[in-house]
Amino acid sequence: MSGVSPKLPLHVNDIDGHYALNKTFKEATKQNLKNLVLTVPGERIMNPNFGAGIYEVLFEQDSPWIVAELASRIEEQVAIYLPHVEILDVQANTLSTSNNPTAIGPNTMSVSIKYRITVINDSDQLDITLE
Repeated sequence: MSGVSPKLPLHVNDIDGHYALNKTFKEATKQNLKNLVLTVPGERIMNPNFGAGIYEVLFEQDSPWIVAELASRIEEQVAIYLPHVEILDVQANTLSTSNNPTAIGPNTMSVSIKYRITVINDSDQLDITLE
């Protein structure tokens, strides 16, 4: 069966060929957005500006500034590297202060990114927990 891109992390899959594949553009876009958000600027060889670097704000004091900074970084990077994605909303909560019953500590943050893939007019949400 054909696919759009390899699923990350790579793993062997006899159904798709040698590696498992993302089957839809929506799946591939979500994976690309996650990689963009989690990459630290300077981490990608030959492209030092790639990445939102959201781990850098993990140990900052909890404030509304953090959410604004995260949203700004994510929107800036998406505009450059994923122009077919429109960021609709970015929410960030420390798990120790949210309504999550499995709160595990003050240095943990939950980030939720709502976005729309403009070329297929479909919306989705990416949830990431930073520890």
